[in-house]
Amino acid sequence: MSSTSSTAAPATTLRTDAQLIGLVGLAHAVSHFSQLILAPLFPWLKDAFNVSYTELGAVLTVFFVVSCIVQAASGFIVDKLGPRPVLFVGLGALGLAAFGYAMAQSYWMLLACAVVGGIGNGVFHPVDYTLFNRKVAPTRLGHAYSVHGITGSLGWALAPAFVVPIAIAFSWRVALASAGVVAIVVLLILWIYRSVLALDAAAVHKATGHGEPTPVGGEFDFLRIPAVWMCFGFFFFYAAVISVVQTFAPVAAGHLHAVPVALVAVCLTVYMVASAAGMVVGGFLASDPSRCERIVGAGFGVAAALALVLAFAQFPPVMVPVLFGAMGFVSGIAGPSRDLLVKKSTPPNATGRVYGVVYAGLDIGQAVAPLVFGRLMDAGQYTSVIVGLALVQGVLIASAFNVRRVRRTALVPASA
Repeated sequence: MSSTSSTAAPATTLRTDAQLIGLVGLAHAVSHFSQLILAPLFPWLKDAFNVSYTELGAVLTVFFVVSCIVQAASGFIVDKLGPRPVLFVGLGALGLAAFGYAMAQSYWMLLACAVVGGIGNGVFHPVDYTLFNRKVAPTRLGHAYSVHGITGSLGWALAPAFVVPIAIAFSWRVALASAGVVAIVVLLILWIYRSVLALDAAAVHKATGHGEPTPVGGEFDFLRIPAVWMCFGFFFFYAAVISVVQTFAPVAAGHLHAVPVALVAVCLTVYMVASAAGMVVGGFLASDPSRCERIVGAGFGVAAALALVLAFAQFPPVMVPVLFGAMGFVSGIAGPSRDLLVKKSTPPNATGRVYGVVYAGLDIGQAVAPLVFGRLMDAGQYTSVIVGLALVQGVLIASAFNVRRVRRTALVPASA
């Protein structure tokens, strides 16, 4: 088991932890917010640039592929330089990308801005979890992970509610420029409270209780730990679930149950808000790390069962958002325990690197899932979309317990 759980600063207090958790959560919300500022505006962008939905989808693929590469690399940078400067660069890049989208005069400019946005998005998980694992008291880590997940879900929920009304009232360019302002304002807030985020490389090494810069062996020795790759696979499938829910599942369910378009649009917001509520509960359950795999299994097991009900049962259209809400709630409960899976597999002084590689699975999953499930949607196989969602949730359960199986046997030889 990682020793990071015991490396929080000894002088930590509830107030300092709350400040740190709040600031990191705010930054994380902007990351998720920025991931979804383009998709709700696709109808406007399609006409403005005379492109297809497939071409617009490629913009998001570029965003997440770049984010994946940067996420893996930024973990090493965080371990070397500390998380704060990397966080500031990430927020600045997200703001710059949004302003670039707003000023784009061609489809290729959108792609270029997606590269910038992907660079900004890729830094957050290594930064966030390094700050949490090094500075937050172990007894409050479950709540830190809970807030982190909640703010991410709220960032996703806020994006369409923010950009679409502005686009309707003014234009899509004003909407995207406004999104850029949001990122810059949050960057300024974090700059004002930058002392809370301070954690230089020397402090990181000191916090681990080891004098050597790489106590787990070489720079890349953590890559030989099987549990790290099992966590990578887990997050790949987790991202596929999120991608399907965000992109296709509400529309597919709408076709299956004759749900009005306005009600279909509500499903994602209901899912995200309910997921945030579930994470509050999950934060308390995650106070005991020994049961994190069981919590993940139970949460996604119920979610998979609800997805099958959505696929095969007959019920009034008004029940579809209710089922999405229930699915979001139980998935949210699993969220903080999901993050503990990674922490328990992280060797000393490799937090940034491990989280960078593991959470790169999120970006790859979000890049691949639309290609697979998009074909099912184009073929009108709406039931298959929902069943596929349930199957991936089932894979998550197996992945979580497989992480537990390989963890204990892998950490000892890898750190010897």
